[in-house]
Amino acid sequence: MSREPMGETNGGGLVLVGYRGTGKSTVGRLLAGRSGRPFVDVDDVIVARAGRTIRAIFEDSGEPAFRELEESVVRDLVATHPGAVLGTGGGTILREANRRALTTFGLVAWLRADADELARRLEADSATRETRPSLTSKGALEEIAEVLAVRTPFYQEIAQVVVDTQERGPAEVADLILRHWSPSTVARPAGEPHACS
Repeated sequence: MSREPMGETNGGGLVLVGYRGTGKSTVGRLLAGRSGRPFVDVDDVIVARAGRTIRAIFEDSGEPAFRELEESVVRDLVATHPGAVLGTGGGTILREANRRALTTFGLVAWLRADADELARRLEADSATRETRPSLTSKGALEEIAEVLAVRTPFYQEIAQVVVDTQERGPAEVADLILRHWSPSTVARPAGEPHACS
């Protein structure tokens, strides 16, 4: 059961949330191209600021330091890129300050897929394996299931649109999101999330 999203949608932007491998970056770029809005990826900005990969930040400084940097980046992007398409890291929603910032930025779309499908996608993506840290000491599928169990309530909390990406290509996912968001849409109160099945 999903909870009601926090507060109101005050901005005209679009936020993509979800576990890594759900297609946030690919879909975000498609949406940006179709809407004429910029696409900004939180993880890319973190890497640029830190001058090292996310894996290296975790290994050298630990997750708390990474989350501090992430929160700073989210706060800055929300302030400086109104109306943009914003792609987030899978764990960006863990901090309440980030969840509040994202819901005021614009429509929040949660891209979902089952743990076994995510494991398959991530295994096929060598770049992700090299630049993203393991979050537990377990195998890929067990890690994904464990991390999703923690994060799902937070995704549910802020999502206004939920899109199952399990058997959909990026273009179809983008089409479904555009049914609920357009750059000309005026801000509206948040309500129950729309499930795109």
